[in-house]
Amino acid sequence: MSSITIVRDLRGQFGAAREQGLRPTCLAFAASDAHAAVRDSTWSDLSCEYLFYHAIQRQGASHTAGTNIPSIRDALDQDGQPLEAGWPYLQAVPKSWKPPAKVGAVFRRASKTLAGKFGRAWQKVTAGAPVLVGMSISNSFYAPKAGVVDSTEAVDITRRHAVIAVAAGDQAGARFLMVRNSWGAGWGLAGYAWIAERYMNPRIMEMVTVN
Repeated sequence: MSSITIVRDLRGQFGAAREQGLRPTCLAFAASDAHAAVRDSTWSDLSCEYLFYHAIQRQGASHTAGTNIPSIRDALDQDGQPLEAGWPYLQAVPKSWKPPAKVGAVFRRASKTLAGKFGRAWQKVTAGAPVLVGMSISNSFYAPKAGVVDSTEAVDITRRHAVIAVAAGDQAGARFLMVRNSWGAGWGLAGYAWIAERYMNPRIMEMVTVN
């Protein structure tokens, strides 16, 4: 366990870490879980499959290539999501890929883009708001050491990923954000890891808050 001092921790708003498998759905998982965290006081998994499907339709892209933040935001606001049971996540996309005829109640949510970098995300998290972060990653991100990612590896903007910043911490004056990943409980600390400011700041591409 790291010696990072927790300043604010929002993990209590979330359920167990989820697993996207081999599909390019990290953004759908991040948006879905950010939505679920602010929807009410009792956590319920929302359908990532439904959100991803509608974002792909809006973007006019292939499901094999993933989606983008504008399309995810539009789908979240206009198409919404049912509970996970309405359309459970698929490990692979079948030839006939479309939502079931009945998915149950659909929940919609607005979102906002967040200007700035690490410091702005830090402010939001310490104020009690999770932040969806689109960022690039490197080899060290795949296997956090003692639950921490802090390396000087070169930035590679082609290796993109989406996570949720859910906690803020400090270690001898150095700031860290804990992120919730979508690679299951076996990654980091039960699906979470601390990311150092010096690692994360130059890699941040886009940030979103779900209202």
